[in-house]
Amino acid sequence: MGPLRELLSVDERRTLEFFVTGLKDVCDEGVDADELLYNASVLAHYSLVSTDSTTCPAPATLATVFDQFVREPDAVLTASLMEEAGAQCLLMTGFFENQMRDRHNIRWYAGLGASFFARAADQSLSVRRAQFLHTMARRFEVWRCRHARLGRELRDTPYLLHVPEPPRPM
Repeated sequence: MGPLRELLSVDERRTLEFFVTGLKDVCDEGVDADELLYNASVLAHYSLVSTDSTTCPAPATLATVFDQFVREPDAVLTASLMEEAGAQCLLMTGFFENQMRDRHNIRWYAGLGASFFARAADQSLSVRRAQFLHTMARRFEVWRCRHARLGRELRDTPYLLHVPEPPRPM
């Protein structure tokens, strides 16, 4: 793999590492490692999934989340689907807060996201998973604000790719 290809390559591991590092930068000391990893995985997952995907697409807006999980849910909302809905609310009200604010009530959708996590916890068969999802529900606003801060910082940070010069012929 050439230097440019190496620089531009993206995979799940690198994407997750990118968001773990970014979230650490916007969190206080002593942040819970499981919560940090979970939130980084939400950001990493949806950064790698298209809004046009045929299986579990990323939401394009909060209206997409509302249509899929509130107004006309296609299926019975299982614990995993409610967790997915909570994660999508977290993504859209947090990381994409600036883009969603003019069209959607962020506070209302944040409350909806927290309630999705709480409902997923209530239906979870694993006690440990249920406890974690209840924590996500309780701390939804804290993590939403961290996602929003990270989103703003990434948009405000200029990234320049320094492409190495090709070798000169001798």
